[in-house]
Amino acid sequence: MKRQKTSRKKMTKEERKELMEQLKETPLEKGDFLAMVIAALLTFLPILIIFFGLLFFLIWFFFYR
Repeated sequence: MKRQKTSRKKMTKEERKELMEQLKETPLEKGDFLAMVIAALLTFLPILIIFFGLLFFLIWFFFYR
């Protein structure tokens, strides 16, 4: 597998197009999907917990207090 460009310099349109084609052709490995699901949960779950906690608190504060 070729090493992907990771430099911070601006890429030309041709380099960007070539990189996108390489990414489309590269298949997922065995544990990639599970890793993406776990990463998404670790990213969004704390935000959702805080959001629903605030929503629950506001409902409790205005209607059940």
